[in-house]
Amino acid sequence: MITFSISLIILIFAYFTYGRFVERVFGPDDRVTPAVAKADGVDFIVLPSWKIFMIQFLNIAGTGPIFGAIMGAKFGPVAYLWIVLGCIFAGAVHDYLSGMLSIRHGGANLPDLIGHYLGSSTKNIMLVFSVLLLIIVGAVFVYSPAEILTNIWEPEIAQQWLGKSVFWILVIFVYYIIATMLPIDKIIGKIYPVFAFSLLFMALALLVVLFIKTPHIPEIWDGFSGMAETRLGFTDSIFPCLFITIACGAISGFHATQSPLMARCVKKEQMGRPIFYGAMITEGVVALVWATIAMFFFYNEPLPGYETLAAKGANGVYTSAPAVVNIICNEWLGIAGGILAMLGVVAAPITSGDTALRSARLIVADFLKIGQKSVSQRLMVCIPLFLTVILILIWQKNYPDGFKLIWNWFGWSNQTLSVFTLWMLTVYLAKKDKPYFITLIPALFMTVTCGTFLFASQQTLGLDLTLSYVIGGIVFVIAITWFMIWNRKLKNNKQ
Repeated sequence: MITFSISLIILIFAYFTYGRFVERVFGPDDRVTPAVAKADGVDFIVLPSWKIFMIQFLNIAGTGPIFGAIMGAKFGPVAYLWIVLGCIFAGAVHDYLSGMLSIRHGGANLPDLIGHYLGSSTKNIMLVFSVLLLIIVGAVFVYSPAEILTNIWEPEIAQQWLGKSVFWILVIFVYYIIATMLPIDKIIGKIYPVFAFSLLFMALALLVVLFIKTPHIPEIWDGFSGMAETRLGFTDSIFPCLFITIACGAISGFHATQSPLMARCVKKEQMGRPIFYGAMITEGVVALVWATIAMFFFYNEPLPGYETLAAKGANGVYTSAPAVVNIICNEWLGIAGGILAMLGVVAAPITSGDTALRSARLIVADFLKIGQKSVSQRLMVCIPLFLTVILILIWQKNYPDGFKLIWNWFGWSNQTLSVFTLWMLTVYLAKKDKPYFITLIPALFMTVTCGTFLFASQQTLGLDLTLSYVIGGIVFVIAITWFMIWNRKLKNNKQ
């Protein structure tokens, strides 16, 4: 618990120090924001800063900092290092600068920003890449909560006529259609703050219980090399697997697709640090809490948590992340915990799914230059998106390993998206003669991480780990060489 406490203090302290430094690097001013200049009553709407923060937090969080932290905690206390350092120096910087750049460019979506700084060819690649990722997010976050709800209750007549889970898939999908189509203040602006408060309250309540119980879990100075394999029989390599497993709570490319949604609702640029940097730090705190709970569950001494709780549904080290959430919340927080757990494992992914499809609508609409003020214009973009999601859902339903396959590639795609965003931000800072090292270092690290994972993971190409490290090293040399050559040309052109 000492490592956890120190990590918590560092995260909070970083918001007031490094967060302020990053803010000064960008330099917010008093110019008119797109929420005011382009107000349309649908997507460009001025909202209160507290509401934007809550929506941004839920948009980027969902179940990411819960499930990812639980799975990442199996690697041992090294998870603390990645959550803290990743969140402060990579994720929060990534979210803040991408959100602020969107404001500066009239509420531009991620592919447009990437195209502006990395070229039209990269823009076209990222347009397809980001829309596909968002569609996959929408599909994944229909199927997973539908499965959970089915295990709780589903009308028998619906199962007889439609099959298992189809009733809840339809209910969630109808909600997606409504939330994606309606103005942002009608549904998202009203219910998201409630769900965000529930997630925050659950994390705060569990934080209090953690300090009361003070479980005996590994500290960072106990070492982490081989800990997962020795104690849990968990053989995945820390690098690169940990850095893909824990995305939300450290850094996630998905966030850069969500920040423009709130960039279109911000009244003043000075609101950016608490909304974008602050929401990511808050997500890091949630991830820290759940990583610590997971270490109690898997590593507590003398007996792991799943034995000391003797909880129904626990399956040792193979207990799924949603099961850990339900077991811990019900055991530690009682009936209220069960309700909060339900919001965490059901409502949170649903809210991530609908904003993903909303982002996809806006990206496609901007690319095709289709206005989104009228319902018919929104339908013109939404119908193909919804049909694509339906096809993926049908495939998932009929292919037993479909969900697992999509989720594995989603993890890699998500972090690869952060690579493109970080390079875009680095180019922006270099062109503005600002200290670009704040994004260059995380850009290089995530480039090597995603490159190595693509070759090393058994879920992707599955090459020998040593060979994958060599390839990762080559990727690093190519990336840093490319940037140095480009930066030298940039400086020569300015002279």
